[in-house]
Amino acid sequence: MANILIVTDESTDWKDYFPSEKVVTVNEYLTSGAFTESKSMQVINLCKSYDYLSSGYYCSLMAEARGHRVIPKVMTINDLDQQFMLRLKQSHFERHFNDQDEVQAMIYFGRTTVLGLERVAQQVFEHFMIPVLKACFIRVNGKWQLASLEACAFQSLADEEQDFFGESLELFSQKVWRSKRKSKKYRYDIAMLVDPNEKMPPSDPKALRRFQRAANRIGINMEVIGPNDLARLGEFDGLFIRATTNIANFTYKFAKTAENLGLVVMDDPDSIVKCTNKVFLTELLAVNKVPMPKSAIMRAGATEMLEEAASRIGFPMVLKVPDGAFSIGVVKVKDHQELRIQSEKVFEKSALVLAQEYLPTDFDWRIGVLNRQPIYACKYMMSRGHWQIYQHHDSGRVSSGGFETLDVKMVPKCVLDAATKAANLIGSGIYGVDVKEIDDRAYVIEVNDNPSIDHHIEDALLGDLLYDRIVTEFLRRMQMRGF
Repeated sequence: MANILIVTDESTDWKDYFPSEKVVTVNEYLTSGAFTESKSMQVINLCKSYDYLSSGYYCSLMAEARGHRVIPKVMTINDLDQQFMLRLKQSHFERHFNDQDEVQAMIYFGRTTVLGLERVAQQVFEHFMIPVLKACFIRVNGKWQLASLEACAFQSLADEEQDFFGESLELFSQKVWRSKRKSKKYRYDIAMLVDPNEKMPPSDPKALRRFQRAANRIGINMEVIGPNDLARLGEFDGLFIRATTNIANFTYKFAKTAENLGLVVMDDPDSIVKCTNKVFLTELLAVNKVPMPKSAIMRAGATEMLEEAASRIGFPMVLKVPDGAFSIGVVKVKDHQELRIQSEKVFEKSALVLAQEYLPTDFDWRIGVLNRQPIYACKYMMSRGHWQIYQHHDSGRVSSGGFETLDVKMVPKCVLDAATKAANLIGSGIYGVDVKEIDDRAYVIEVNDNPSIDHHIEDALLGDLLYDRIVTEFLRRMQMRGF
């Protein structure tokens, strides 16, 4: 578990707060070789200035050199001038500030006292990760934007502001003053993010428990957290996402925040971006000559692209919503009329739609790839009487076909090669690559950054060894970072 260390300019800066051994001066922290006995440390830099070459700047620089996780990071300090790149959700302002053209707010660890600006404050903090910020938002041509952003010293806050700051710091660090655990049983802590309300999660409860037991066996505590636990990430050394990922939902926010805090993350935000959009993935595979079905990307309003897709791919063809999952947003069209009708439906939600060749098979291969090596293989059978693995009925019920789990040595070489090449274009995390095999040729359908791992399915052959391999990869990465 990461130890929390608060760094201030002078010891007197902390006179209004509870005394604690977790608070040190910047001079103490900058002493050569100080605080290097533990790299599993979260440093909160509360120096008055982060200006280039100031003590506050060197505090963050030294922390990163020592392998400590620190806020703010040097890159954040240097990039503070890029504040205008932050895209704000307009609905938050329209709902609360319709009669104003300017809103100012102080932001303390993602919290603010300005009513109606709470979610925006959290967004700004998650992007810049600076303890205290002074923000000014203005309306330009009917659109709200961030006009200015300034890092502020907590030492300059008024009394009522300091109370709110102290409360925000404690919420962020989750009981800064807690004593160390008496038990030394676990060396590391990993947060396993799940969505208790998800109907089709990537891992069932039995699989989640096996991940936890596998972690415990090698000295890791793995704790389940949920969508409302973003503020707790600073407690952990790693984040393992076991909820269906999407750029637009909480999973990406967790991944990005964890990465900013220096945690080992699976799925990392870069993998989420690359895998969850089928248009991006298709272009990536095509450029790198990975075998896949004939494909075409169509743009809203460009009717000639529909004709080009029909000519290139032929019928029937499959249309895919760029960010769909579990066969959602995938339709088969049999002629020009269906192509036009179905593509118009997709264009209502997305500027682009992916069209692909329809390749009928009795099953799809799913190859699990971890750290650039295949670790498991499954055959997912098509749902009975349907052309997909998952069939979504009008009643809301979802049915699926059977499965067969095999030793990776039994998988055709063309399938393994295609799957591994596709996954390695994304990164070195854990991926599930869907591949069709026809006439001894492999066709990559998609790469999943958050592959299903359920008890008695993906683990049917390896059993506990599958979970051991995945959590051991976490251990390897944490040790490489010197945690």
